[in-house]
Amino acid sequence: MSLTFHWFLPTNGDSRHVVGGGHGTPATASGRDRPPTVAYLSQIARAAEDLGFLGALTPTGAWCEDAWLTTAMVSQNSERLKFLVAFRPGFVSPTLAAQMASTFQRQSGGRLLLNVVTGGESHEQRAYGDFLDKDDRYRRTGEFLEVVKGLWEGKTVDLHGRHLQVADARLARVPDPVPEVYFGGSSPIAGEIAARHCDVYLTWGEPPAQVAEKIARIRELAAAQGRTLRFGIRLHVITRDTSEQAWAEAGRLLDGFDPETVRSVQAGLARSESEGQRRMLALHGGGRDGLEIHPNLWAGIGLVRGGAGTALVGSHDEVVERIKEYHALGIDEFVLSGYPHLEEAYWFGEGVLPRLAAQGLWRHPANRAETPAAQVPFAS
Repeated sequence: MSLTFHWFLPTNGDSRHVVGGGHGTPATASGRDRPPTVAYLSQIARAAEDLGFLGALTPTGAWCEDAWLTTAMVSQNSERLKFLVAFRPGFVSPTLAAQMASTFQRQSGGRLLLNVVTGGESHEQRAYGDFLDKDDRYRRTGEFLEVVKGLWEGKTVDLHGRHLQVADARLARVPDPVPEVYFGGSSPIAGEIAARHCDVYLTWGEPPAQVAEKIARIRELAAAQGRTLRFGIRLHVITRDTSEQAWAEAGRLLDGFDPETVRSVQAGLARSESEGQRRMLALHGGGRDGLEIHPNLWAGIGLVRGGAGTALVGSHDEVVERIKEYHALGIDEFVLSGYPHLEEAYWFGEGVLPRLAAQGLWRHPANRAETPAAQVPFAS
C-alpha cells in the first residue's frame, strides 16, 4: 500500500514561531503573524496539492475558525486536495450533519473526509451548551455516527437512543462517495466507539512502542466487531538537508517559547479530561530538558500547544527512516504540519516525499493510477 500524507490548514493563524493553544486554551499571540484568511489558507492548500498531499486537516474548537465554513471556501480555490474536516457531534443534529456532508461532497467533487472530535474539555463543551460528561459524550458520538452512516447508505433511520432521537430521517441525496470517518481517542470508551464506526483510527505522535500498543488494542476491538481499520498518526515535522539544520530550527522554535506562556498553557492543559492530552503532557513533563523522547521525535511543541505536541526532527533521510518505523507498526496515513505551514510543506514535499517514492513507498495522488513511484514529478 502506498503511504498517504495529509497536511494541515492553520485556521488558528500561522507564524514562523509555534502557534500555541488548543484543547481549551486560547491561541497564542503568534497566531496573529499570518491571519487565517481564505487567501492564505488557499495558498497552503494549493501548495499541499501540488506537492502530493492527499488531504489537509482542519481543526475545530473555540481557538480557531469554523472548519466547515473555511474548508468550503478554500475548496473553491483548489482542485484535488481533500479536506479532513474536524467536527464535534452534539453541536448539530446528526441528520443535518449528514446533509451538510452530502452537500459538501457534491459541491467539492467528492473531497470531504470527516475527523470526528468528541471533545475532551468539559469547560469548552459547556460554552457551546453541551453539559454531558466525557463518557456520555462518546456514547452520544456512537449514536450520532449510527444515524449519519445509516443516512449515507440511503436508509430511513429511526433512533431512540440515550442521547439522540430521530424519526423517519432520510436524505434526499446521499453523498457520492461516502466520506471516510477518521477518529481519535485514547480512553477505553473512545476505543469502543472507534472500533464500531471509524474507517481510520488516528493517534498523536507517541514513541513507537506506545503507538504499537495502542494499535494492537484498537485492532482487537475492531476484530471483535468484525471490522478492519486503517491507522494514521498526527505529527509536526521539521526536516532539512542535514540533521544539524533541522535541530537548529527546533532550537530556534524552543528559544521563542516565553516561560510565562509555557506556564499558562501547561496550567490550562492540566485540567484537560482527554486521555490523549494527558499522554502528550507526560512526554515532556512541562520541562525543556530531554525533549528528544525517541530518535528524531521531539516533544517540544507540546510545551505551548494542546493536542498534537510532537515533531519528527532530522535530515530528510532520518525522517524517512522514522516514517518507515511507524509504517512497520501499521501506520499508513500521516497527518503532518509545521511552522510556518506554507514553507514547511515544501521542505517535506521536496525533501522527504521523493525519497519515499524512490523506495516504492509513496506515489503522487494525481499519478497513482499510471505513474511508477520512482518517476513521480515534483514541484520545485
